[in-house]
Amino acid sequence: MKQLLKYYYNIDVDNILKKEEYYYFYYNSNLFLLITNYRSEQELKEIYLITQELIKKNINVSEIIINNQETIVSEFEEKEYILTKINTNTSLDYSIEEIVKLQNVLKVNTSKTNLYRNNWEILWEEKNDYFEYQIKELGINKKIVLNSFSYYIGLSENAISLVNTTNLNYRENKTIVLSHKRIKFPNMEIDFLNPLNFIFDINVRDIGEYLKSLFFSTNINKTLKELKKYLSIVKLTDYEANMLYARILYPSYYFDIYENVIEDKMDEEELLSIINRVDEYEQFLKIVYFELNKKNKIEKINWLIEKRVIK
Repeated sequence: MKQLLKYYYNIDVDNILKKEEYYYFYYNSNLFLLITNYRSEQELKEIYLITQELIKKNINVSEIIINNQETIVSEFEEKEYILTKINTNTSLDYSIEEIVKLQNVLKVNTSKTNLYRNNWEILWEEKNDYFEYQIKELGINKKIVLNSFSYYIGLSENAISLVNTTNLNYRENKTIVLSHKRIKFPNMEIDFLNPLNFIFDINVRDIGEYLKSLFFSTNINKTLKELKKYLSIVKLTDYEANMLYARILYPSYYFDIYENVIEDKMDEEELLSIINRVDEYEQFLKIVYFELNKKNKIEKINWLIEKRVIK
């Protein structure tokens, strides 16, 4: 990495540390991340323009550094890297209100962008097909996966059905906002304002992912409190409310771990933190349905809503 930094950026540093998919170091009192690139050239061009616009609006987004070849991507040992300068507070946790605030900064009313990701039903169906093929090939000796997989595929099918029904019932103009490939709790500013995580999607995407992560990091009461806070500061259309419910219903929290388990990057015991709370999460889904239904008409999933609530 020292060679890469010297060659592409004329940066000399002695201490470079590695964490997951990126390297980090300090230079001239600034923190820099050297991140493995998984985005297309077209996406990166849009992302770069977005970062420039956010910086002009005084948003502390991490800044993409153009190399001395006048490109965003630097190639080294058959891999691509992107250098970013961190302008954020690395210990600050972004709240629900701050997620909504960023959504109001950048909006588009067109799907003609390389970063648009609102075709959830297609993406989820493709993932289901791939996961079902994958588990036949690689999941033979993974008992925890085999015993839980069908349930979460079924939950995913419910989410897909809800998205399809919602798209048929509500043909409104969608407000597309700056969103993230994945958002987690705690929602650290360094991750939230990492431009390589940016996409465009409808406003409820990030909220749904945040609430799921919050649930599995804390408890049902804290998660419901944050949901109610969100519903008190935004007015959702019926379309948005149903899509939020579909997003919460879709078990990305399981599949994220599942993929790492199948690829032997994680022990399958990690899935137990999800599986052991399945009844509690069903209870959460039931309460969310009634909360959303106070102001919006939500499509009913009979097996879930009519199931007995845990005392």
